[in-house]
Amino acid sequence: MKQTLLLFSFLLVLSCGNNSGSNQKLLPDSSGNINHLSVVIDNDLWEGSVGETIRNTLAAPVDGLPQDEPLFAMSQIPPVVFSGFATKNRTVFKVVKGGEASVKILSNVYAQPQKVILVSGKTDKDIIDQIEANSQKIIAALKSEEIKEKQRRISLSLHNSSSIEEKLGISIKFPSAYRIAKEEDHFYWIRKDITTGTTNLMIFELPFNAIKKGDSLVDQIIKLRDSIGKVHIPGPTEDSFMITEEAYAPAVFETIIDNKPAIETKGLWDVKNAFMSGPFINYVIEDKINNRLLVIEGFAFAPSVEKRDYMFELEAIIKSLKIKD
Repeated sequence: MKQTLLLFSFLLVLSCGNNSGSNQKLLPDSSGNINHLSVVIDNDLWEGSVGETIRNTLAAPVDGLPQDEPLFAMSQIPPVVFSGFATKNRTVFKVVKGGEASVKILSNVYAQPQKVILVSGKTDKDIIDQIEANSQKIIAALKSEEIKEKQRRISLSLHNSSSIEEKLGISIKFPSAYRIAKEEDHFYWIRKDITTGTTNLMIFELPFNAIKKGDSLVDQIIKLRDSIGKVHIPGPTEDSFMITEEAYAPAVFETIIDNKPAIETKGLWDVKNAFMSGPFINYVIEDKINNRLLVIEGFAFAPSVEKRDYMFELEAIIKSLKIKD
C-alpha cells in the first residue's frame, strides 16, 4: 500500500511539472513596437504625482540626441481594461496601490517574451519612492528586453560578415540591408541607406595603451574620433570630413561589452566645412587577450526626423559583438 501511495505521489508531482511546462508553452507571443511601454495604472494615479514620476523616469530624454526624444513611448491603460490583447505587449509597467512597498521584475507573465515591472505601495509616496530608488534597474530591465527583441528581428536577415570576422577576430550581427562602404587594413565602414540619409558603423582596432584612463577620457575620445574621421569618413566636398561637434560635450560612461570593460560615449558629430550632423554612440572595448582596444561606433545622418530608433538599432548591433579569443 505504501509503495502504491508513493508511486501515485510521484506521478502526481510529475504530472504537475509537465502541466507547468505546458502552461508556459501556451503563453501567446508578445507584440508591440520597439521601445513602446504599456503603463497599467489607475487614471487618478496617472494624472497625479505618481504619473508625473513615471513620465520623468521612463520618458526622460535619451542621451546624445540633437533633440529631446523619450526613452520609451508610453500608453496608459486602466487596470479594469487591461485584458486580452492589451496584456500581450512585450514590456509592461504595472502600478498597484496597496500592500508592501516593492518593485518586482517579472518575465513572461501574460505573453512571451515579456518583461513586467510591478510597483506597489500603500501610499502615493511609497510608490514614488520605489520608482525613484529603482529607476536605473527598471530602465535596464526594459531596455535589455528591447535590445534582445531588436537583435531577434535583425537575425532574420543577416549580412555575411565573414571578412570582418577573419580580419578583426570578431563576430557581429547586422542586417543584410547594410553594405561595407570601406575596408582598409583593419578598418571597416558599414552603411545602410534610410529614407532621409544613412545609418553607419565603424569598426577598427588600436594599440592597448592608445587611451589612458588617468587623463581626460572625453578629450582623448574626441581626438581619436576626429583623427579617424579625417582619414576615413569624408564629407560631400573637398577638405570636408567628420569631426566631433565642439558645442555639445559628449557623455561618457563605463559599461560592459561582451563581458569586457568598455567606455561608452554618446554625442553629436558634424562635418568640417559642410552642413551635416547627427548623433553617435561609441564604444572603446578593452580586449586584453588580443592586446588591443577594439573601437566600434554607430552614427546616423537623418535630418529633420526623429533619430532614437535609428540609434537604438545601431546599439543593438554593437551589443551583438563577440570577440574571439
